[in-house]
Amino acid sequence: MYELNSKLKKVEPYDPVEGDYRIRLDANESYYNINNELGDKIAEEIKKISLNRYPDPMASGAIKAFAEYYNIPEKFVTAGNGSDELISIISGCFLEKGDKVLTISPDFSMYAFYGSLYELNVETMQKEPNLQISIPKVINYCKENKIKAVIFSNPCNPTSIGLPKTEIIRLLKNVSCLVIIDEAYMDFWDQSILDEVENYDNLIILKTCSKAMGLAGIRMGFAVAGETITTALRSVKSPYNTDTISQTICKTVLSEKLILERLCGNIIESRKYLHEKCLELAEKHSRIEKVFDSVTNFVFIKTSCGKEICDKLLERSIAIRYLGSYIRITAGSPEENNEVISAIDEILTEIEEE
Repeated sequence: MYELNSKLKKVEPYDPVEGDYRIRLDANESYYNINNELGDKIAEEIKKISLNRYPDPMASGAIKAFAEYYNIPEKFVTAGNGSDELISIISGCFLEKGDKVLTISPDFSMYAFYGSLYELNVETMQKEPNLQISIPKVINYCKENKIKAVIFSNPCNPTSIGLPKTEIIRLLKNVSCLVIIDEAYMDFWDQSILDEVENYDNLIILKTCSKAMGLAGIRMGFAVAGETITTALRSVKSPYNTDTISQTICKTVLSEKLILERLCGNIIESRKYLHEKCLELAEKHSRIEKVFDSVTNFVFIKTSCGKEICDKLLERSIAIRYLGSYIRITAGSPEENNEVISAIDEILTEIEEE
């Protein structure tokens, strides 16, 4: 009888919130459907596709639009089937079995997942009690433990906290290992290191279209790195890793910079409003222990009754993310923000009266 190997026996599927809920504030998606403004233009471009032909293996059109949007050279950009595929490629090809990769907890779980899948030695540092990253400690850890790669998100998912650009540069200048910075949420902040990519040959920056651009449904991600790393990435990825429809939608949407900047601004204002209302909840209810400052499109909250809050919200067809001692709420439309705040207020009042 066939048996899975020991590595696969330990694997557990990613655990998103599942179900058809009226309000979805659990996955850090954009609350705005880009089809509302660009649906006709997208449809016209899709009509031009020859579906009987394989996609452009280099996703040249999408890369060109991405590079122009961020004002960087195309030669530094590789397209992937979402950032997840790029994380997988980096883990499987730039590192070898037994190499040490450093993650910094809490952070996006898939970094450690792919590291373990490719039989790397995944080592984890804990963040400071305030959930900040201590770059001097990371530098020392990398040097003392012969780390081959360090990977973390900036700004961080799930903590909503950002690390200034100067600290990332400090890290790059003081380690020789590969440094992978996931900037999935950097569109909501101003501390990107994209303009530094030519200066460091050990740097890979990951970007996504799933958050600020509202394109979670098409799975387009990008890796930005120097020419040596980019050449290697383009060589080891699958030949047709991104499909023609996704490439076409990505190219079409990214060419509308003014629209995207306006929508991103709206999301930031939504998060500021949600954050303010969560702070008001914290003043009213002692069960909310801390509302963290945020430079993302979500709010991160420490609470002693996160499971109860999430379960009771699901009963009202509202989904947020439960993370043990914390909950994470994506910024939604004004109506969604108000409804989730009102619901949490009612739930906490019920809990406190029990």
